[in-house]
Amino acid sequence: MAEIIGVKFRNSGKVYYFSPKKEIFKKGEGVVVETARGVEYGTVSIPNTDVEDDKIVQPLKSVIRKATEKDIETHNALLLKIPETKKAAEEKIAERKLKMKLIDAEYTFDGSKVVFYFTAAGRVDFRELVKDLASLFHIRIELRQVGIRDETRILGGIAPCGRVCCCAGCLPDFKKVTIKMAKVQGLSLNPGKISGLCGRLMCCLEYENDYYSEACKKMPKIGSTVSTPDGKGMVIGNNMLKFMVKVKIENGDGSLMYKEFPLADIKFKRGNAPEDVKLTKEEQEELKNLESD
Repeated sequence: MAEIIGVKFRNSGKVYYFSPKKEIFKKGEGVVVETARGVEYGTVSIPNTDVEDDKIVQPLKSVIRKATEKDIETHNALLLKIPETKKAAEEKIAERKLKMKLIDAEYTFDGSKVVFYFTAAGRVDFRELVKDLASLFHIRIELRQVGIRDETRILGGIAPCGRVCCCAGCLPDFKKVTIKMAKVQGLSLNPGKISGLCGRLMCCLEYENDYYSEACKKMPKIGSTVSTPDGKGMVIGNNMLKFMVKVKIENGDGSLMYKEFPLADIKFKRGNAPEDVKLTKEEQEELKNLESD
């Protein structure tokens, strides 16, 4: 076990661990720490707590200090410089006629380097642009190409659910999300229903995937024949939250009856599993772009 504090940085939902050096930190306090990029200003998201050693990325670096009034002023001053910095960089990009979209800029806390984040359809030769920016700002320049999901994480926004996008708020890392997750959960495969602001699959599809994968094993397959208190019928739908099964039953006079039954009231051959859920070629072709980064 080791005592840590969790720190978040601008443009990141990920929490990084640091040693508090026996100091007590409160949530929301500013701290100055050293990272792989240099000295940075962050905000405490997890106050002093103990965690298992296997959850810590070694070596565990120590907090340099709690943010002083001067540190906070320096941090705010750097934030105020960003709009002007972005505008100047965008002008240079336009002059060079580079096919890239500038997303954001970020200064290191000591002001010795500025990182520019951009998106582009392919590789971009920005060597001459770096020279232009270095002569303009007289500090170290780093250009970092990011994917469309990272763009949404940096810019933020309101998701279809009405909350701040998970990637911009609470999501530490992007996890793999697949079309099959949506199909296992019984969701509409309409791209507009299952994609986020980035145009890719919503990250929240992964949150409940374990539950639906287990529930899927307990439910009958769509299209299979089951025995119900009202006779045999074909499964046309499953409610995996309420464990209800919708069945189509053909009556003796040829008429059809549609009825929901509790899972406990029907008999069927078990063995349904998430891997049994298949995508048609048409679905794969139509939705393949939703899984890309």
